[in-house]
Amino acid sequence: MDRSRTVVFDLGEVLVPSGGVMPRLAAELGVTVAELGPAYWSGRTAFDLGCSAEEYWTGVLAALGRDPEPALLAALSETDSIKWSTLPQVSADLLTHLQGRGVRLGVLSNAPGPLAAAVRAAQWAGGIAHLVFSAEVALAKPDPAIYAHADTVYGTEPGDVVFFDDRVENVEAARAHGWDAHVWAGADAALDILGRSVVT
Repeated sequence: MDRSRTVVFDLGEVLVPSGGVMPRLAAELGVTVAELGPAYWSGRTAFDLGCSAEEYWTGVLAALGRDPEPALLAALSETDSIKWSTLPQVSADLLTHLQGRGVRLGVLSNAPGPLAAAVRAAQWAGGIAHLVFSAEVALAKPDPAIYAHADTVYGTEPGDVVFFDDRVENVEAARAHGWDAHVWAGADAALDILGRSVVT
């Protein structure tokens, strides 16, 4: 493993799977995950690019035929941010393993402002050299500009970065920028790419 390179991870569906997020939100709303999905994702791009939590969650509730009660808006926003910023053990082990080997880490995520704040406040994020979130820079993957911006933040040249993302279009855009980018297939597969087969 070349420790001079910066290893960058996406957040949602890479470091944090959605399995812990959507069922909890659906339960709070008294709907199924299938019913929540379209309402949740339809306005997510605008949220990731910086629209307010109130605007986003009001839209989600409207799509579900619910009134935007202030307490419910606040509860949904808090649950969403906490769940998306909480690492499962396998991801925590992966980051700890890489940090122990002196690997420089980064995060590049399409994420709204409340989630970005929650990640920055999370203990695990203290070991990440740089965190880049779409809402904070008004750019989102796969826009080529966000990869160039991330290089500026990380202090890297494109050839210095290894990147993992779950979306093919984001990986292809990162490769076009010059990053060594890979579609996420789990922690063990990432370690294979990085020169190890298992987390120890």
